[in-house]
Amino acid sequence: MLKRLAAAAALIALFGGSLAAISLASIPAPTPGRSAALSTLVLDRDGRLLRPFAAGDGAWRLPVAQSEVDPRFLKFLLAYEDKRFFTHPGVDPVAALRAGLQAARNGGIVSGGSTLTMQVVRLLTPDRSRTLVRKWREAGAAMALERKVGKSGVLDLYLRLAPYGGNLEGVRAASLAFFGKEPARLSTAEAALLVAIPQSPEARRPDRDRCAAKTARDRVLDRLAEAGAIPTAEAIYARDEPVPDGRRAFPNLAAHLAEDAARRAGPGGVARLTIRRDMQRSLEDLARDRARALGPGLSVAIVVADHATGAIEASVGSADYFDATRAGSLDQTRAVRSPGSALKPFIYALAFENGIAVPATLIEDRPARFGDYAPRNFDQSFHGTVSASEALALSLNIPAVALLDAVGPARFVARLKAAGAQASLPAGETPGLAVALGGVGVRLVDLATLYAGLARGGATVPLTDDPAMLSGPDAPGRRLADPTAAAQVAAALLKSPPPEAALGGRLAFKTGTSYGYRDAWAIGFDGRSVIAVWAGRPDGASSAGLVGREAAAPILFDAFARTGEPLTPLNLPHDSAAVAFGDLPAPLQRFRPSGAPAPVLGARETAPLVVAYPPDGARVEVEDGAELALKAAGGVAPFRWLVDGRPLPPERRRETLWPVAGPGFSRVTVMDATGATASAAVRLERGS
Repeated sequence: MLKRLAAAAALIALFGGSLAAISLASIPAPTPGRSAALSTLVLDRDGRLLRPFAAGDGAWRLPVAQSEVDPRFLKFLLAYEDKRFFTHPGVDPVAALRAGLQAARNGGIVSGGSTLTMQVVRLLTPDRSRTLVRKWREAGAAMALERKVGKSGVLDLYLRLAPYGGNLEGVRAASLAFFGKEPARLSTAEAALLVAIPQSPEARRPDRDRCAAKTARDRVLDRLAEAGAIPTAEAIYARDEPVPDGRRAFPNLAAHLAEDAARRAGPGGVARLTIRRDMQRSLEDLARDRARALGPGLSVAIVVADHATGAIEASVGSADYFDATRAGSLDQTRAVRSPGSALKPFIYALAFENGIAVPATLIEDRPARFGDYAPRNFDQSFHGTVSASEALALSLNIPAVALLDAVGPARFVARLKAAGAQASLPAGETPGLAVALGGVGVRLVDLATLYAGLARGGATVPLTDDPAMLSGPDAPGRRLADPTAAAQVAAALLKSPPPEAALGGRLAFKTGTSYGYRDAWAIGFDGRSVIAVWAGRPDGASSAGLVGREAAAPILFDAFARTGEPLTPLNLPHDSAAVAFGDLPAPLQRFRPSGAPAPVLGARETAPLVVAYPPDGARVEVEDGAELALKAAGGVAPFRWLVDGRPLPPERRRETLWPVAGPGFSRVTVMDATGATASAAVRLERGS
């Protein structure tokens, strides 16, 4: 009897102390400092979780709002833990009195009188003692906390801080760890389990004792049914649902980009990327499956970007982030590699831009020597006389090297760098003709940037995963090629032979294989997206049979199929690839390699050929339907004039008239009898 009276007295004292605490202004509300020590989160473009990082103290403590939690969980929590939560001031006198009477009848504490607010106070303060003084201060602090943050604030704190065993805190971390999903949609059994665990988190952890977890969950279900919170039949059905037998891994999508983003965001910060989560997951699965099929030690990297804005929508840095045998922790999208033939399109773009050739120009694919350099085709065969467009589509080596010799390797590499790509050469080396076949280091993201520039009319914009750094669709960008040359190259790449069982003519794409079968590449674009694929060994070792067309191209086509977006046709408004061979001036009908003798068609003037009017970079006001005078200086007559790669009527004089179509950028080119060319970029503006 004395024992029962003592227990009752203790709880009644708690009740009285709780009421007295209302007037104890000296008991302050605990500062919710721990709620600020949250996990760092990296989100996709729509705010969905890509990867969380543990808080500084090692806990998984993810921010979560009530709107992000299944309403049934909140209903079950309050029905089970604190049914008068919204009517008491932080301390529930009815619950405290009931607990005291139960203790008096049973000789010990049967149920506590703690409210949800008092539980939050315990989570916020380090004191874990069970003394009356501690209870007194806890009651006063609970009421002070409610005055400070309100009922909604208390619930928010509980959702973030409730203990779920080990280093799991908060309902969001627990839901991800035990169910592998966000807490927005929970089954009845899942919600009941999340209510039950915090009462004794270490003893009821499903990953340690499934039986204890199930018993606690079923007790919650029974109490909810008794209270009328759920139908009895629903409780019976929920009891049959299995309890998780372990912890699941937290999301780890776009792992390499997420690490950089987390560093930028700082501890407890939230970073949002331009990544599309579903696309990212699908392409990570693709990379993992294809790398395993390619063989041990091989990896795959993929970059997807919206070429209009530069938004990186997926970035797969390796086949498997956790696979040490494939160096999964290294981001291969940023690794410097030899691109093989993947830079050839930009050689042709520069040659087309400068009037050295056009798509219909005939070029020889025969054994040739350029000083000490004698390149050969990948298949060791030669195709004879082909058009420049066909040479590019078939990725022939001799024509590409010959054109690079004509435009100049140093000039070519400088153009790539000016367009925003890193082009790395060994220290002290200058660019040579080997650049055409992979003799320069680039990154996968650089190739994606360059091909995106072709897709958007010859101007590149930086590719970024930061939503704040996106370019507008009409951003001028950095110059890679003029619009006509870019369109001509894109038209040629549409004719590239597709991989086996794939449809051609829908993607403009190019493959590449580095020397020694170390790297396989495939990069392509449609009217919306650019995708770049790399396959190889992260350590740079050779892999027999690793060829871009066979290893990387099928991955490229599958990646486009997995983006979730239909293929968008390319818009090639300035395509001049259809200019007939017979309409070309004689010097453009057949490409003469450097050093080939030029026909003597007249006395050469000493002055070099230039476009005298309009000068390069000029802005000229014109009226619709007007004709603009063109004038050349220097060179050897007769002359041929071209605008955006299309020949003007064959007036072979130094001066001619150009019927302008309207405002915009155009490139005027003049060619003399020796094949020398000069160009000027002109911006036409509507007259005021």
